[in-house]
Amino acid sequence: MSEKHLSDTSFASLNLPEPLQLGIRDAGFEYCTPIQAEALPLALEGRDVEGQAQTGTGKSAAFLLATMAHLLKHPAPEGRKPTQPRAIILAPTRELAIQIHKDADVLAKHTDLKLVLVYGGTGYDSQRQALEAGVDILIGTPGRLIDYFKQHVFDLKAIQVMVLDEADRMFDLGFIKDIRYLFHRMPAPEKRLNMLFSATLSMKVNELAYEHMNNPTAVNVMPERVTADKVKQVVYYTSNDEKIPLLIGLLKHMDPHRTLVFTNTKHMAEKVCGFLEGNGLHAEVLSGDVPQNKRQRLLQEFTEGKLPVMIATDVAARGLHIPEVSHVFNFDLPQDPEDYVHRIGRTARAGASGDAISFACEDYSFSLPDIEAYIEHKIPSEPVTSELLPELQPPVRRERKPRDDKRGGGRGGKPGGRPGRDNRSAPRGQRSKPAERSGDKPRPKQDKKNAAKPAPKRKAPSGPAIG
Repeated sequence: MSEKHLSDTSFASLNLPEPLQLGIRDAGFEYCTPIQAEALPLALEGRDVEGQAQTGTGKSAAFLLATMAHLLKHPAPEGRKPTQPRAIILAPTRELAIQIHKDADVLAKHTDLKLVLVYGGTGYDSQRQALEAGVDILIGTPGRLIDYFKQHVFDLKAIQVMVLDEADRMFDLGFIKDIRYLFHRMPAPEKRLNMLFSATLSMKVNELAYEHMNNPTAVNVMPERVTADKVKQVVYYTSNDEKIPLLIGLLKHMDPHRTLVFTNTKHMAEKVCGFLEGNGLHAEVLSGDVPQNKRQRLLQEFTEGKLPVMIATDVAARGLHIPEVSHVFNFDLPQDPEDYVHRIGRTARAGASGDAISFACEDYSFSLPDIEAYIEHKIPSEPVTSELLPELQPPVRRERKPRDDKRGGGRGGKPGGRPGRDNRSAPRGQRSKPAERSGDKPRPKQDKKNAAKPAPKRKAPSGPAIG
């Protein structure tokens, strides 16, 4: 967190137990962010807090410190069992739950508080065992929590602190019935400390706070107004499997003469590029490790219109000034709202108009409320129709492009051998393409030479190698 985003309130000035002050120093914190400076003193006084703040503003540390301080200052209920958590922190996605747990680990290092993380998709038995071993602060997503709750792995009768993070996202993802189910199994709101945080304090969120909190104090920390008036923005709510077909379908329904596609990782950029090339759309990847000469060449081709689609990561796209970008796709929604503004700002330059199309998928949809709050308006949505989801051709194996018939010592075609020099970086299952060698003149001699080696000789298949 840069200094311009910090307040004048230091953590040392707050009434926090010494073990937490040590954890704060371990985390490298000295001064509070605005949301921390406003919310923490209220929660430390035992007052419920309804906070409006975006990702990256420090709200996780605010409710974690308030939760831990409350547990350290107030004894556990009499007769409490180890499997009865004293605090519960609810998050809409496993990515957010994992991040909260990671932050909590640092801040609770010098306490005896036991943290347990629970989320769906993996680790079912190990998470259950962690709960059965005892828990003070339970962090998790609603579905898996209710699963264990109904199996009587734990109960909520000893809850002293309840935290609901990204409350508006809970509504968007359909978790609100699960949330209410858990709330009704806890002690009454006046018998616990309650904190709710949301990027937007909608009517639904306020109603939830009214029903399940004890006269909360509202804390609003809003970013500076951000506008992109000449950019036409739209969002598609899509599953992970629909993203690539939808991207290709949209590109084929428009004129992608100069289109930027943003992904959050290089791996995904390569995957998307392979599918675009395999389906008749010329594209290249601009990632952080692209050599400078190649980077300049790609940018030049993109600027001149010779390269219609550029797939980029945020690191690679920083500082780009490309005129007349017609479309920007957020194939992966950024996790930082400011990155969204930076991305869509690549289009509609110099008074021109442009389109910004975003995919709210299973992995990154939780970022959407933060983005909408940051730009201070809701992004219109469009339905994903069957017409936009074409049948896909297989992706192009981009690693085969630099071919010069070198075999890297001849080991690339040997079963079980190491790949040759030119395909060493190819993905597993895409190395050493026998079909491409079947017409080589020197093949009989090469087979004879290889036959003298321990590895068995094999006949080249007539089709492409199977991954």
